[in-house]
Amino acid sequence: MSGSPAVLMRLVASAFNVAEKAGAIVRKVLHSGELGIVEKTGANDLQTLADRLAQQSICASLSRRFPKITIIGEEELPDEEIKEDLIENGHSEEILQKTCPAEYSGLKEEELVVWVDPLDGTKEYTEGLLDNVTVLIGIAYGGRAIAGVINQPFYNYQLGAGADLGRTMWGMLGLGSFGFKLQEVPGDRRIVTTTRSHSNKVVTDCVDAMEPHEVIRVGGAGNKIIQLVEGKASAYVFASPGCKKWDTCAPEAILHAVGGKLTDMHGNAYCYNADVKHMNSAGVLATLRNHEYYVNRVPQSVLQALKSD
Repeated sequence: MSGSPAVLMRLVASAFNVAEKAGAIVRKVLHSGELGIVEKTGANDLQTLADRLAQQSICASLSRRFPKITIIGEEELPDEEIKEDLIENGHSEEILQKTCPAEYSGLKEEELVVWVDPLDGTKEYTEGLLDNVTVLIGIAYGGRAIAGVINQPFYNYQLGAGADLGRTMWGMLGLGSFGFKLQEVPGDRRIVTTTRSHSNKVVTDCVDAMEPHEVIRVGGAGNKIIQLVEGKASAYVFASPGCKKWDTCAPEAILHAVGGKLTDMHGNAYCYNADVKHMNSAGVLATLRNHEYYVNRVPQSVLQALKSD
């Protein structure tokens, strides 16, 4: 099969450029000042013009090139003609040059499920907390998250005018993760990152049970996984059924590719088949190292409150 890159490598190489395009759309909408905010289920569940355009761009670009893959996006959008300027046809040559792990080299389009969150951290986006915002494209096979792309549209925005905005990271099981410098929290410090806007007593009780030296509260699931792989946090602890599969598929693949782990609060893996329910109803627990320590400290009351799928 030499000469023609594996379907998975072509898909990830395309998703890389597609995520960058979506990031550019997210920046453009913000700079226009017309966010077009609508509430979906309430004030903490928002959708903006950026969510809508980015999802249209991602789904149309990938499905045009890979018509047999299943794509599941966060936003329920009406069927409409997608403007040509939203389509991204490019791909990352650097990713195509890499050798596909043998176990994935024969995968077909129809065996792959793509989970898309066009703008993770929408609430933070509307409030100007721009480093919390990510674009997430996760790829699953056989129920497992096997590859992912994360774009941070506003990476470096604190540097002000003239800064080179945005970055894209990606990862694949058996290949590793790229686009950032892998770092661990120094020493044996336990720094827990958790939700900023979806907290309750169960969530805080669970965080406290980890006996953290420090707690960080930020938005966005993608953002929290980036904190884990860049050594800003040791565990992402969210004992609540708020996260969805499109929030965790891409970050989980990138985390797993560098030896980390993402499970529910019971320590069970999530399944990313096309027909699973979208809610991660038993919470999210993610670590770069020492996963068992955190799983073992989840209080019984939390486990009872969050039934495993």
